[in-house]
Amino acid sequence: MSQSNIHPSAIIEPGAQIGDNVTIEAYAVIKGTVTLEDSVVVKSHAYIDGNTTIGSGTVIWPSASIGTKTQDLKFRGENTYVVIGKNCEIREFVTINASCNEDSVVRIGDHCLIMAYCHVAHNCEIGNHVIMANNAMLAGHVIVEDFAIIGGMTPVHQFSRIGQYAMVGGFSRITHDVPPYTIGAGAPYKLGGLNLVGLKRHGFTFEVRKTLARAFKMIYRSGLRMSDALDLIEEEVEMNPHVKHWIDFCRNSKRGLIGFQGISNQQMSEEEYEELEELVEEKL
Repeated sequence: MSQSNIHPSAIIEPGAQIGDNVTIEAYAVIKGTVTLEDSVVVKSHAYIDGNTTIGSGTVIWPSASIGTKTQDLKFRGENTYVVIGKNCEIREFVTINASCNEDSVVRIGDHCLIMAYCHVAHNCEIGNHVIMANNAMLAGHVIVEDFAIIGGMTPVHQFSRIGQYAMVGGFSRITHDVPPYTIGAGAPYKLGGLNLVGLKRHGFTFEVRKTLARAFKMIYRSGLRMSDALDLIEEEVEMNPHVKHWIDFCRNSKRGLIGFQGISNQQMSEEEYEELEELVEEKL
């Protein structure tokens, strides 16, 4: 602790574990069950409670509240945890609640940017390199996979999932699972196809993008039942780790895929379908 920079007005309860080169600014509160790993920065007036661990290099900005009691009314005082990874940015007024159910964890991966006023509820799991724009809100038990982006002012229904490399536009409403590698927005939510710009930026090859485009069209454009479409993908699409992840994500969906079975995309005409498909093919 002697190597850390701790303002005299900060409140650090006995039992808190403080790593090397930690900065804790004025009026921050660190409760006794908290662990701050090396080089963490806690800005003024942040409040960190519960069985919370914050990974090295992460910055907690002013007035963020982390590890406080879940808002789930089923909570009965169980022993729960919050684990935030390395090199994250948790911006102003973010709230990250503790979990619910014995030994459960709210987990945020490495290199995440959680912008101001976002909310992460109990039992959520957020992967690595995730971006949540201002006022995005996750209800309980939401899973957000690696490299997903959630636009501002977007609520995500409990138990929903957002797949890796998905781009969810701002002012959307997420009520079901958003497939990986896709882009969409709106309330009701409409899928626009693959997140082609994002995939290119992350180095996805033309061949991989082409296989994902085929998988997308077999699910959303073929008119087949989900199980039949997935069987067709396995038979006809060249397999790679990303296509396999697409199949596994779809098969493991409990809430159902957003835009499937008339939720949003089925409201589109056949002409609109064809235009979207042509656009996807042009961008590939």
